[in-house]
Amino acid sequence: MAVGTIRYWAAAKAAAGVAEEPYAAESLAEALDGARLRHPGELARVLRRCSFLVDGDPVGIRGHETVRLAEGGTVEVLPPFAGG
Repeated sequence: MAVGTIRYWAAAKAAAGVAEEPYAAESLAEALDGARLRHPGELARVLRRCSFLVDGDPVGIRGHETVRLAEGGTVEVLPPFAGG
């Protein structure tokens, strides 16, 4: 099991109530399941609209269960941003 950091941005940060927290998971899917359990309610809805970076690389359309997490890695949770 890898241990790393999840960083929440914008609406995800507001829904989680924290800017970042540790994860202990093998895959992105497991890390996000843990986040949903720790922060029931609004975060689950926000996560459905988010994009994710794992160690700086975009996840894109890959299945979250196929995205392996590295020891000491970082998951960035990026909700859609309004542009201007």
